[in-house]
Amino acid sequence: MQIMTLDIGGTAIKSGIFCNGSLADIREIQTEAKKGGRHVVDLAVQTIRSYAARHDFEGIGISTAGQVDSVTGQIIYANDNIPEYTGMKIKSIIEKEFGKPAAVLNDVNAAALGEARFGAGRDEKDFICLTYGTGVGGAIFTGGKLYQGSSFSAGEFGAIVVHPEDRDPERDIFSGCYEKYASVTALVRSVRKHHGDITDGRDVFSRLGEPDIRECVDRWIKEIVYGLTSLIHIFNPSCVILGGGVMEQEYVLKAVRELLGVHLMESFRGISVRRTVLGNCAGMAGAAACLMENVME
Repeated sequence: MQIMTLDIGGTAIKSGIFCNGSLADIREIQTEAKKGGRHVVDLAVQTIRSYAARHDFEGIGISTAGQVDSVTGQIIYANDNIPEYTGMKIKSIIEKEFGKPAAVLNDVNAAALGEARFGAGRDEKDFICLTYGTGVGGAIFTGGKLYQGSSFSAGEFGAIVVHPEDRDPERDIFSGCYEKYASVTALVRSVRKHHGDITDGRDVFSRLGEPDIRECVDRWIKEIVYGLTSLIHIFNPSCVILGGGVMEQEYVLKAVRELLGVHLMESFRGISVRRTVLGNCAGMAGAAACLMENVME
């Protein structure tokens, strides 16, 4: 069975054909998200149409930024990274355009489902997955199933309040929250206070040998661990899977593991902390799995 699959992000739309557990004909185009939600969906339609000329796929799985009603395939909420994306009825638009079944899932949930079925979570029934990038995304697996909550929005780990002294929700609903301190955006912002030429996480880690930069990185890793400590004590998972390009840095993963050993209650210290193994393909694999398991079975 061939499944057309897309991963719609604020920066790029990745696409491919999923068949027999692997992806083929993988492509990537710029989202041009600032042009708005309608433009992004039109771009997704054009992308699918370009595959239809070469592949006889049976359905379409879509991983996307934003909070998603995975039953109706509608965007419940999206921030300003994709203006006017909230309310877009992606599933119905795609099914009407191509006459094939479609499934739409939040991107972090899709990535977690991909890891659960084909990657780092394949042998785990209870795990949490977090991705660290512009913000902090999360997903919850319990009893071998993705837990989405009463309104499909579970796993907003970036909104955990970790610094109540900085809390000002009328100004910023994420003030004092985990992603303000543990995201890669937060790390870069911290380093740029003293090194204005730093532009992204790659720059930071290319200069890890500089003492003041390493100090910033170490403080940031502590922020990662503070949030993970609470989540592990709440969910008691057998495994935590960490994603985002920054987790490819061995220094980060090693330090997170060591610090968790200090901060966790002794009965929780047997937890396995792993990085994702599917990388940028996890969302596409998960979207395909969602379609096969919930729409086409």
